[in-house]
Amino acid sequence: MSEYQYYEFLAVDRPLTASQLEEVRSLSTRARITPTSFVNSYHWGNFRGDPRRMVANYFDAFLYLANWGTRQLMIRLPAGSVKLSTVQRYCDTEAASVWTAGDRIVIDLTDEDEEGEWIDDEDGEGRLGSIIAARADLADGDLRLLYLAWLLAVGRHEIEDDEPEPPVPPGLGTLPASLVSLVEFLRIDTDLLDAAAEASPPLTRSEPTPAELRRWLRGLPTGKKDELLLRVMHDGDIPVRAELRRQFRAAHPAGAPTDDPADTRTAGQLRKAAGARWTERQRVAQQQRAAEQAREERARQAARERRLTELAAAPERAWQQVDTLIETRKPREYDTAVKLLTDLAALGERDGRQAEFAKRVQLLRQVHQRKPSLIDRFDRAGLPTG
Repeated sequence: MSEYQYYEFLAVDRPLTASQLEEVRSLSTRARITPTSFVNSYHWGNFRGDPRRMVANYFDAFLYLANWGTRQLMIRLPAGSVKLSTVQRYCDTEAASVWTAGDRIVIDLTDEDEEGEWIDDEDGEGRLGSIIAARADLADGDLRLLYLAWLLAVGRHEIEDDEPEPPVPPGLGTLPASLVSLVEFLRIDTDLLDAAAEASPPLTRSEPTPAELRRWLRGLPTGKKDELLLRVMHDGDIPVRAELRRQFRAAHPAGAPTDDPADTRTAGQLRKAAGARWTERQRVAQQQRAAEQAREERARQAARERRLTELAAAPERAWQQVDTLIETRKPREYDTAVKLLTDLAALGERDGRQAEFAKRVQLLRQVHQRKPSLIDRFDRAGLPTG
């Protein structure tokens, strides 16, 4: 199996400047580089750049995929979009960590699975694009991404059994497409997720109406509005829009994470619940397989009964067909003849004519004893020998 590594960086809040583009172009002559992205894959060799430095200085998101089992995702958040202390409650392990780049926060998620099976046509194209919307949701106050980061560490046994879970955000049972993609990419245990979702209330928050936004904006101080407009001119509209949405959500809270000590579970309890779910899924799957096998067996028996009924109506014609098939001296026709003989054997057993059947097969063995391939097929099918 050849080596495969995939690197992708995205600039979301603002495109790279001309000088920044020159700096990142110096790192690779093969990469596809635009003012908002950097994409490269390797089947030999390695990327000369430092992904952490790339995220710290240029890009808002990074995805890495290697066919020896490593998967990594970094998400850089605008200043003030989420408190560092909040992120640290969920991301304080090797698999899920957080670090700062100036006044920005970077969430760093890694999954290692050296024993995982690699699908040859699997690659990284499109994966970061399917996940990136989760960044805006997190900046908007949706903490489900952080909780999934904590679950990643729980699934990798980097959190002790007695460690209590952090606040459980609402909506874990109905993840958006971006978080479904994140779960798939980082191979987060879905049994663990289902167990965690039991304590997650439904997501009741809905998008604000234009009228609600208008009323809220009218109440903002004029100085604050001027400051935001200046930031739009300097930083672009995406960070400012995210901050405005956060402020609106803070003024209209709904579906806050559950942080009741009485309801808090431990990492060990969640792993145990996930194990129970896995066991139950295996039991149900085994029952379904057994039921399917029983249906298939009934169908085979019904088909065979129909064949035997047809044979019973004209058994001599079937014996003549066996003779004709054998005379062709073709292996495929030998197989068809033997299959027909096994049906005749079943018919003889059903009608109490086993002795008559055995005599006719013995006669066939004598007549065709110089056809070793045919006789071998008789033996393997368990047809009478004497």
